[in-house]
Amino acid sequence: MIDTLLFYLSQPFVRYALVVGVLIALCSSLLGVILVLKRFSFIGDGLSHVAFGAMAIAAVVGLTNQMALTLPVTIACAILILWSGQNAKIKGDASIAMLSVGALAIGYLLMSKFPTSSNVAGDVCSSLFGSTKILTLSKSEVILSIVLSIVVVILFTAFYNKFFAVTFDENFAKAVGTKANLINFLIASIIAVIVVLAMNLVGSLLVSALVIFPALSAMRIFKSFRSVTICSAILSVFCAFFGIILSILLETPVGSTIVVTDIVAFAVCTVAGKIKG
Repeated sequence: MIDTLLFYLSQPFVRYALVVGVLIALCSSLLGVILVLKRFSFIGDGLSHVAFGAMAIAAVVGLTNQMALTLPVTIACAILILWSGQNAKIKGDASIAMLSVGALAIGYLLMSKFPTSSNVAGDVCSSLFGSTKILTLSKSEVILSIVLSIVVVILFTAFYNKFFAVTFDENFAKAVGTKANLINFLIASIIAVIVVLAMNLVGSLLVSALVIFPALSAMRIFKSFRSVTICSAILSVFCAFFGIILSILLETPVGSTIVVTDIVAFAVCTVAGKIKG
């Protein structure tokens, strides 16, 4: 098994997958803590379905770089969801449900009526569950993922205090001069970027697990925002790295293996939290 692992690690596509997977997991965990605390965990799932629909449209019209359409559409829908939750008659949870189900249906319909390959079922399965997509990334996709991940980490670090204030007491944050609406829109945009990146790793149906599980696991052990964020990042990176390695050695789907690893980590953290008291 060691020889097999060393052989795979010598391959560029495996190294690409590990680098991108670790960076995506890190970004997902940072925003996951905020989403859980703001009771907005389901937005990741909704936006992933929107991204799936946009990706299907990009494939049908023959775009070489599908992210050129998928990313701006997902960001626009993230802002729309946040705005509708604050101002419209259709509140946040309902708007998320409408957008996610509608985009998923439209995406599958387009892929069925205008197939881009002879294996439509395989394409759909790869988009929904990740399959081995992370292992087929091109060098340009890897570079783009690295750049976007760095931008997300920089933004999170730069606006950490404002994110903290808006997460725990938005009204107080507004009272002391923080532009809470602008910060919320920034959070929504970052979440959209993370969702689009995470689709390469775990697929559109499993994105929420990558965002939520590390945060919930960290909350079983720690209580402060900073400690939970750091622990969530460490757990997420470890589970992504270990999950990719396991999927290669056991020949299992990458996304599902990573999520199962996150579930095991959550169970371990729950037990550790009970022991800690």
